[in-house]
Amino acid sequence: MGSSVKIGVIGAGSATFSLGLVKDLCLTASLSGSHVSFMDVDAERLLMIHRLAERYADELGADITFDQTLDRKEAMQDADFVINTASVVTYRSGLETRELIEKFGYDWDGPSSLEYSFYNTSFIMEVARDIEEICPDAWLIQSGNPVYDGCTLIGRETDVKVCGLCHGYYGYRDICDMLEIDHNRVTWQAPGLNHNIWLTQFEYEGKDAYPLIDEWIQSKGEEYWADTAAARNMPAGKSGWSEELRRAWEIDLSRAAVHMYRLYGLMPLGDTVWMKYLGWWYHKDFAAKRFWFGEPWGGQRSHLSWPMYVDNQERRVEQIARLARDPKASLVDNLGRSMTIEQQVPIIDALVNDNEGRFQVNVPNRGALPGVPDDIAVEIPAVVNKDGIHRIPVDPLPPKIMLTQILPLILSLERTLLAIKTGDRSLLLWELLDANETRSYAQAEEALDAILGQEFHREMDEYFRWPSGWDANGIASTPVQDDPALRAREAIAAD
Repeated sequence: MGSSVKIGVIGAGSATFSLGLVKDLCLTASLSGSHVSFMDVDAERLLMIHRLAERYADELGADITFDQTLDRKEAMQDADFVINTASVVTYRSGLETRELIEKFGYDWDGPSSLEYSFYNTSFIMEVARDIEEICPDAWLIQSGNPVYDGCTLIGRETDVKVCGLCHGYYGYRDICDMLEIDHNRVTWQAPGLNHNIWLTQFEYEGKDAYPLIDEWIQSKGEEYWADTAAARNMPAGKSGWSEELRRAWEIDLSRAAVHMYRLYGLMPLGDTVWMKYLGWWYHKDFAAKRFWFGEPWGGQRSHLSWPMYVDNQERRVEQIARLARDPKASLVDNLGRSMTIEQQVPIIDALVNDNEGRFQVNVPNRGALPGVPDDIAVEIPAVVNKDGIHRIPVDPLPPKIMLTQILPLILSLERTLLAIKTGDRSLLLWELLDANETRSYAQAEEALDAILGQEFHREMDEYFRWPSGWDANGIASTPVQDDPALRAREAIAAD
């Protein structure tokens, strides 16, 4: 026997995620009797998910009920858990911005991330404020990016119980697949910041497994990196992907990953391998991407593979829509009856029914990862049970990783949060000026103006203002909102 809960899902139109959540709930007997309230701004997609969820539960004979709403606050009413998987920035708008910034000589993870941080982080905080008002005892499970930014800000500015989740740590399984060892017999640990985690422990059957990586590099590395066509072991959880897309995502033992291992002394996992802040030289141009991340696609987010990913996501939604339109189709046959690799439902079960487990979570640090401020969200292992989420303290990361990766990323976050808080346009410009692709002040200024000049960026353009007395050309302009420097000068003048 177990206890039932109410779960509000924000951004339920994310079809693959929502149906995976439905599967996991229906297959978790101890959560029988639970209710899910789906919320999304896309009424058509919302209705589709709702109907599919009811059909799947009915076929399986699971005692899980569902409703749908376009009202976020309604979905949160009496909720025990709120799962936020929503993204204000769409795949298509992201592609448009990318195509725009390339004209100014910038790559993917530069200025295009400005919109992502502003819109999505602001939305995450809106959800947290709603929880404080409507269901203050509920847990927020933050499942949409930016997990790092959002969980840090929530921990600082609210009393909401937050737990951020990400897939990146599953890179250890992908490495196991490449080494042809059973990941179930592996003990591992990968602390850090979200999208910046490092394999500090990797043991197979009780013995250090790093020598297996070294052996693979020595005996198979060059052959593997030269293989541009053969299908290889593919990352877990990516069924339904084309062979080309799956190979583009296969970067866990790429040249870049191995180079990072040699450079920093530990293997990076998941998205860490790709993130541009770890080294511009991996992303300098498409030739560099092909060399470091693999032929012919150049890794996950090249100009070839990312549009392919977006198309694949849209095809997946259409497949699900066709399934919804066919009343005779068996959802159990199509979706399966096995749990997904997602952690949301097992964590809920642990917190409610004391089915204790160990998970990889993103929570405010509070001393778990040495050298990181307590109020920064870290990605660490934790034991979860009815008494809450219990951080497992980890050993310090190597000084080289701290100084070149962790601490710089913390400073980058602080700049982002300061920009969002103050509306200081010069901080957006500074990020462009600091980018490796920038060759002149005018280049950065023109790129920023172009980004903020897009129709769907009108809100950003109106919100961000130059500091008092200045614009990009050093000409008097409108004061920044709540400019601390201006207040300080006024205070001095008053004295």
